[in-house]
Amino acid sequence: MTAQHRAMLDQVLAAFSIHPDHDLNVMQAGQTLAESASRVLARLEPVLDVEKPACVIVQGDTTTTFCGALAAFYKGIPVAHVEAGMRTGDLRQPFPEEMNRVLTSRLAALHFAATEAAASNLRREGVPGEDIFVTGNTGIDAVLSVRDSLPAFDVNPSKKIILVTAHRRESFGEGFVRICRALRRLAERTDVEIIYAVHPNPQVQAAVQEHLCDVSNIRLIEPVEYVAFVDLMRRAHILLTDSGGIQEEGPSLGKPVLVMREKTERPEAVEAGTALLVGTDEDKIVAETVLLLDDPLEYARRARMHNPYGDGQASARIREVLAARFSQP
Repeated sequence: MTAQHRAMLDQVLAAFSIHPDHDLNVMQAGQTLAESASRVLARLEPVLDVEKPACVIVQGDTTTTFCGALAAFYKGIPVAHVEAGMRTGDLRQPFPEEMNRVLTSRLAALHFAATEAAASNLRREGVPGEDIFVTGNTGIDAVLSVRDSLPAFDVNPSKKIILVTAHRRESFGEGFVRICRALRRLAERTDVEIIYAVHPNPQVQAAVQEHLCDVSNIRLIEPVEYVAFVDLMRRAHILLTDSGGIQEEGPSLGKPVLVMREKTERPEAVEAGTALLVGTDEDKIVAETVLLLDDPLEYARRARMHNPYGDGQASARIREVLAARFSQP
């Protein structure tokens, strides 16, 4: 592992009793994307030399994902990409994730797409159909595996919980100011409690502390352990986020998702009606949240349990393909 977002990663590893064989520990405070990419590449090379894997599996769209694929490509090792084929069509949104996943697709030999729409994106880009497998998303596997054995997160049962996460680079600056203004307006309601799990990125922290630290109806918390966060999503009334994963996990828990981005690489939830793009427009964030709070019929329509991202069996499908492709004769 590269230890991107160290504290949050350690929580997830602990939740699933995973013990990495290699900890590259490349992340440093304030480093640029170029600096983190160069460190990942340099420290992965000796690991690949030692392990000599038959295949390198990368997941998602982080800088680590792309660098893992590139390091394997340099060594002539086949790459399998989990969550392949997601696209917004705009290399700047989200940044740098869209670029990471496009380039990873060019390097991958096997493409595990969560949905048929993602697979169609790959086919349009010239990826051979025999190398594309629609599996669902492993993130849904994780949510469903812990859903029924969750601890109780401390929330006010008399209020509707609005759970917030936001960390996208393209929103740094004025985008985060608008988000914070919207949350302040929503916090004026007496029937809600806003719980904001604040990302550790310094630019996110600075904006949130400047605009929200004195609002009594907004609870600012550090990122919580994975299992506890799933429970918090389950107890929330509305999920207000710019996270890709939560756009998939929310429908599994029957929660409507308002996506604080202009574009999403996960259009299936929008098409299904469980998610809605609101961008960082202060008025739109407030209006759509209020609609879900005040209109029971609209809430019921948007909260229906429909998940286009899988049934909890993605990992098994991926394992089956890998075993068939790389098993020893």
